[in-house]
Amino acid sequence: MDSVKSPPDVTLKPLEIGLAEKKPYRDGYDRHGRMFRDQEFDACEQSLASYVIARSRGDTRLIGAPVFPRRLFSQSCMLVNADASIKHPTDLAGKKVAVNSLQTTLTVQAKGDLCSEYGVNLNDIDWFVQRAEELPLDTETQRSAQVIPASKRVEEMLIAGELDAYIHPSPPPMLLNHKRVRRLFENTRTEGGRYFRKYGYCPIMHLFVFPTTTVDREPWLPAAVMAMWEESKQQTLAYYDDPGYGLMLFSQEALEEQRALLGGDPWTSGLSANRENLQRFIDSMVTQKLIEKAIPVATLFHESVQLT
Repeated sequence: MDSVKSPPDVTLKPLEIGLAEKKPYRDGYDRHGRMFRDQEFDACEQSLASYVIARSRGDTRLIGAPVFPRRLFSQSCMLVNADASIKHPTDLAGKKVAVNSLQTTLTVQAKGDLCSEYGVNLNDIDWFVQRAEELPLDTETQRSAQVIPASKRVEEMLIAGELDAYIHPSPPPMLLNHKRVRRLFENTRTEGGRYFRKYGYCPIMHLFVFPTTTVDREPWLPAAVMAMWEESKQQTLAYYDDPGYGLMLFSQEALEEQRALLGGDPWTSGLSANRENLQRFIDSMVTQKLIEKAIPVATLFHESVQLT
């Protein structure tokens, strides 16, 4: 009788589950740069601000579809040192404020909101950046912010009072729970809801882009990705309607609150539904001297999806 063979060892070690060493979230690591440099993917979630900069410079290697998988209200992403005497956005005048980079989409949106919504003079703030720009900026624009040394950690600087405020699309959890740090806006849902009622949208952060050569070869791709996104969104919402699905015990109440505040679908796709959102963002980029002049919104997207 043949001996029974032991099954192969299928134990998965942490770094073998599709993650590269020292690069968690492998496929998302530096995806913006990887797409700009080498067009490494057939479809890629991309920074809106950097993409607009590239298109404004005549770089047509990438082309977009009006699908927007990341949106944020900037008011939720503004943190201040609790001892910095900052009660209102105008109190940021004369303060040291750190951002990810000048062309990070949330930075552009937040600076635009501070100026247009709250009357802040952006030139009155001492800006600091923590990372290199994805695409090079002109010297004057780049000099408008000081670079934080690599030996420093922004979180520690904010806690210690070396910085007065920090604006980041993904605020570190350690700051959100630290007694020496608080959000600038006491009730970000109320402020985000006010913004939504005023403008009718939650600001766009990212869009889908493709190598132009790929779409020239496969012109059906942008529309197909739009359809895929809509189908996946509807599947996700169907799961959310089951109160027992999420790990968050009050997820159903949170969903009901969001629907009451923002309506049924704040994640709309298509050019027509998002034109004003995109135009105001492009205008902010001109004001912040990230691009020389506004470009037509339609030029961001492939011709096959411009009527959406």
